[in-house]
Amino acid sequence: MDIKFIKATESDIPLIRNLAEAIWWRHYPDMISDDQIAYMLEKMYSEASIGEQMQSGQHYTLIYSGNDAVGYYAVSEKEPHHFFLNKFYVDTTKHRKGIGSAAFKNILKDCKGYEEIALQVNRRNVKAVNFYFKHGFTIAYAKDFDFGGGYTMDDFWMVLKK
Repeated sequence: MDIKFIKATESDIPLIRNLAEAIWWRHYPDMISDDQIAYMLEKMYSEASIGEQMQSGQHYTLIYSGNDAVGYYAVSEKEPHHFFLNKFYVDTTKHRKGIGSAAFKNILKDCKGYEEIALQVNRRNVKAVNFYFKHGFTIAYAKDFDFGGGYTMDDFWMVLKK
């Protein structure tokens, strides 16, 4: 399988938004309400919001399988050698084909010299939690994070330490 990683630019914002819409509507309905999905997508994935994220230091990378964009991730360095994996999504129809593991290896390259990589993941997202366990993450704590609009993110805060 030909997997490529391409650094996203502002011209890729519509593609990122479209990928997010497709992936979230396939993946999250068993975990959160449709209203919360719509709210979170608009808040995090409007074209303006993605642009602001890029300007504030989130580095997006598009994941391609062959010629098809199948996912994306965004990483930011919070302090020297301490990174946050803001987003990591692969089209659910492409799961269990090695794309996520290949992307994670690329994330480690992007986080060169890391001492710690942290992320938040929905506690009911068992597939993702197990993926992160497989790649060496541990759960630091569980917390309900206020997302606004009356919604919370019931997440694990997970970390990978060097």
